[in-house]
Amino acid sequence: MTVPLTDGEPGVRAMPASSAPHLLRRAAPRDATGLVSGIDPESAGWDWITFQVYRLTPGESVTRPADEQERLVLVLEGYARVRAGVRDLGVVGSRASVFDGPPAPVVLVEPGLAISVVADSVALVAIAAAPGGPVRRTALITSGEILVEARGEGNTARRIHHLLPPSQVAGRLIAFEAYTPGGNWSSYPPHKHDTEDPPTEAKLEELYYYRFAKPQGFAFARVYTSDRRLDEAMTPMDGDLVLVPEGYHPVGVPAGYDCWYLNVMAGPSRAWYFTLDPDHAWLMNWSPTAPTREIR
Repeated sequence: MTVPLTDGEPGVRAMPASSAPHLLRRAAPRDATGLVSGIDPESAGWDWITFQVYRLTPGESVTRPADEQERLVLVLEGYARVRAGVRDLGVVGSRASVFDGPPAPVVLVEPGLAISVVADSVALVAIAAAPGGPVRRTALITSGEILVEARGEGNTARRIHHLLPPSQVAGRLIAFEAYTPGGNWSSYPPHKHDTEDPPTEAKLEELYYYRFAKPQGFAFARVYTSDRRLDEAMTPMDGDLVLVPEGYHPVGVPAGYDCWYLNVMAGPSRAWYFTLDPDHAWLMNWSPTAPTREIR
């Protein structure tokens, strides 16, 4: 017996169409404020994460008023002076490009404090936010305090910078940056964290912000659920965002195009518990509980 496809022709069973919003958000030209990319819960169709990226020239600034959001300020490239409330955290930065130098320093700002970021050089600045959690903390985490992990082996080898992992004290936000050599895979094997069932799994929204060592580079990203209710394959390019509201989410990088991406996560509880896709769990070759520090 054949099962009709949606157009009435006989064939294989058609899976129900996803009602999820489009998950790939292309980079935009720089606007008058310096904004080049961003989403908020309304535009993303989710509950927790707000995220913007600004490319600033010297002297340009970005501000946020005090509210009940926890914020994460990352000077990804270049240098900028950061203030949180009345506290001057100084000039923050560690590298000219995301592909050069040590991890990006992390500025965590608790709810209730305004922030100001003023570029000291040409700078690429990301600001992530989520509703405040039970912990309130404002801190500058320097590059030297950030764990650098060598994860995976062979063509799943990549380098992870633990910018704001669950082991760091914070209220809601989690952040990592990952370097995947051309020809390799990351976020691998496919895993998900869309069910609140600790310690088996924690519900976390996640976004990926992509950069490539060669600006014409691209990656392959897939977001899918077990029942294929959601199954979207994408080709993010330099400066693009990919949203992961649910489902498994591997990333493959074509040969010749080294890839960097920033991960930001947030959800009802601040824990990184995930479930592997059982079809691909046999490929697991790293331990989420015992990362190792690379020689710098």
